[in-house]
Amino acid sequence: MLGLGESGLAMARWCARAGARVTVWDSRDAPPQLAALREHLRARGGNYGTAFSERTLLRFAVNQDMVQPAAALKAGDEVAFFPPVTGG
Repeated sequence: MLGLGESGLAMARWCARAGARVTVWDSRDAPPQLAALREHLRARGGNYGTAFSERTLLRFAVNQDMVQPAAALKAGDEVAFFPPVTGG
């Protein structure tokens, strides 16, 4: 599947729902950012919607390094979201 913008992902989802085996790989130098992942999770609703509704209160880490919401993500990255009460 070529192109993983909104239309490419929509086609991949459609194929998967139709029973096709689909492998998705994003080869762009700058794939969607951490903020886009957060918004995607918020849009799922339920507990995700509640947890990600207060955008300014969350802190983020990628590969165990604290980052800003505009941080780029790549395949295999470990992403962590921290609520404001996280301590240690």
